[in-house]
Amino acid sequence: MEHKRLSIQDAQVKVADDGSMSFSGYASVFGGIDAYGDTIEKGAFKSTLRGRDRPIRMRWNHFGPVIGKWVKVSEDERGLKVEGEFTPGHSVAEDVYASVKHGAVDGMSIGYRVKDYAMDGNIRKLKKIDLVEISVVEEPADLGAKVGEVKNLGELIDEVDSLKEAESLLREAAGLSRAAATAFVSRVKGLREADDSRDADTLEEFYKLLSKRFGS
Repeated sequence: MEHKRLSIQDAQVKVADDGSMSFSGYASVFGGIDAYGDTIEKGAFKSTLRGRDRPIRMRWNHFGPVIGKWVKVSEDERGLKVEGEFTPGHSVAEDVYASVKHGAVDGMSIGYRVKDYAMDGNIRKLKKIDLVEISVVEEPADLGAKVGEVKNLGELIDEVDSLKEAESLLREAAGLSRAAATAFVSRVKGLREADDSRDADTLEEFYKLLSKRFGS
């Protein structure tokens, strides 16, 4: 699963003043090119919003708990417009709500899988996205530090279904660059195919290192 973050300012978040713990804004916008060379095209969310079997979850920092619900998610000319409510009585939800209202938390981010894209030089144009969840997030630099607090390494690995998702996990959680994450995953794949006992020992040592970094 990949992630795209949008700052609160660009998301145009508005918090209700009626005590309902509700807010609205944009979880994603069309047309911009991010640091990974991706751009989301208008219409990319239409199929994933049509006739869903399960709701889109509202999470804290992607790997954290469900902190509320999205009552409306739709596409307009600007991007993915959302209206949400934090869960009353949920300690994390109420803390996040207070931080959003105060302006201390500065972003929203989508968790998704790419279903269709086209390359335009070095730009990857995302044409069809399978939306998994939408999170309220802190700045990216803090994301890796939070991973160990909310989910252990084994649980994170259980969510990896492909080499692409492994690369995304390493980028988001370990703070590796895209090139470094891709190189590491390719190296691990080669070691597993070689099935060498010395390589297995090396992988075990790396697992222990990650366990210390993110919790076991």
